[in-house]
Amino acid sequence: MANKQRVLIVDDDNNIAELISLYFIKECFETMIVNDGESALPAVESFHPNLILLDLMLPGIDGYGVCKEIRKSSQVPIIMLSAKGEVFDKVLGLELGADDYIIKPFDSKELVARVKAVLRRQPAPAVAEEIQGEYVQYEDLLINLTNYSVVYCGKQVDMPPKELELLYYLAKHPNQVFTREQLLDNIWGYEYIGDTRTVDVHVKRVREKIKDRANWSIATVWGIGYKFEVKKV
Repeated sequence: MANKQRVLIVDDDNNIAELISLYFIKECFETMIVNDGESALPAVESFHPNLILLDLMLPGIDGYGVCKEIRKSSQVPIIMLSAKGEVFDKVLGLELGADDYIIKPFDSKELVARVKAVLRRQPAPAVAEEIQGEYVQYEDLLINLTNYSVVYCGKQVDMPPKELELLYYLAKHPNQVFTREQLLDNIWGYEYIGDTRTVDVHVKRVREKIKDRANWSIATVWGIGYKFEVKKV
């Protein structure tokens, strides 16, 4: 029997946390609940979650602080939960490394669907060590979609699933221009309910890790979107 996937729920409202836990237990997940930011950090180390549901408004270290700390050592998917629906709050969460952002109150079916959508893009443990499969290669850059790895200038680059999928998709279609809406549909899928700023944030994060080379670059096409530009040198 396959091991259950683990969801760490970080919310200071224990009633909400218990309710969320019930949703996922019914879907055959294993869950763990912590009620503050300080407890979340050691829980990540001990529970080894496949995904974290992280409330923003926490006592002590808030959700932004927890996300920032986790990202120093782990690329585990994080979905932020918040009653704050402002664009600024969403963008800040995504820039700090969150993979998705859900506004409270939320529908239980939507929450489960979002979690499953993120986890589907995680490499399965049995496949993670394979070196063959779907990949795109350019000078100083290798993006492997089979084992979700990126090698840049000979070094492994840590990259969350959505960033890697975005880079892979663009690189797989060199010199083809994609609108933000097209990238949202192809990378995040129809389950994702968000705006196109999500794409901009992820492109920014990829550019911070992968610098343009003489013969290729991640180019902005003003007023339209992005392309992976390959040049003849």
